[in-house]
Amino acid sequence: MDGQPYADSPEVTHASVWHQIQREAAEAAAAEPLLGALIHAGLLHHRTFPAALGYRFSLKLASGEMSEQILREIADDAHRREPALAMAAEADLRAVYERDPACHRLMQPMLFFKGFQALQAYRIGHWLWDHGRRDMAYFVQMRCSEVFGVDIHPAARIGTGVMIDHAHSIVIGETAVVGNDVSMLHSVTLGGTGKEDGDRHPKIGDGVLIGAGAKVLGNISVGRCSRIAAGSVVLTDVPPCKTVAGVPARIVGDAGCSAPSDMMNQILGLEGIV
Repeated sequence: MDGQPYADSPEVTHASVWHQIQREAAEAAAAEPLLGALIHAGLLHHRTFPAALGYRFSLKLASGEMSEQILREIADDAHRREPALAMAAEADLRAVYERDPACHRLMQPMLFFKGFQALQAYRIGHWLWDHGRRDMAYFVQMRCSEVFGVDIHPAARIGTGVMIDHAHSIVIGETAVVGNDVSMLHSVTLGGTGKEDGDRHPKIGDGVLIGAGAKVLGNISVGRCSRIAAGSVVLTDVPPCKTVAGVPARIVGDAGCSAPSDMMNQILGLEGIV
């Protein structure tokens, strides 16, 4: 693999991605026999990408309160009725592969990266929410929080091509909106500012990079292709293509590139401070 994006066609992309994952899985199972059972059960046993996603969802979220079989039936039904779930997962997978220097194979997020797995579980929960199965969606949210340390309300709206790196202590509130091609690191909060009801969470534009530990609070807008520096507390709107930093955050310059979420550059220069 050379790290270049795959073709946009769903048919071509699904086939190429799944073929590559299975090839990597076979090589990994041969190189590390002790992981053979895990790799076969998680990847090689399945005929399709959505089937593997459903299996991983059910395996990770199963508990004494909800069996793996029931969760697998839920996931398979969701993927069967909503093909966009697999397309979103594929875009997320490519995002991790292309942006995370620690990701060298497409199979890694499927098996080992909790940010990717938690995001796909959220997508099932969001599908349940949209189809009126609110309590089951809350169960998925609860298990994601318990298993992955990622707490995303099932009503939140998240685009595709999203990478959540490391993913520890991620919190995304009920009315939050996250655009396409967003990257965020661990301990990010997209939260409210108190007990207010209604539309109370941030709206994150396409291509935004959110650094580790950043807190974006309230019904505010973060413009497309902006950067939020690690540890910042953002309380007011951020214009497009800017970098903000500090507590409270203020504009410290331009974003520095046309695609911050792809470049993943978190080093702030001193030029352009306003």
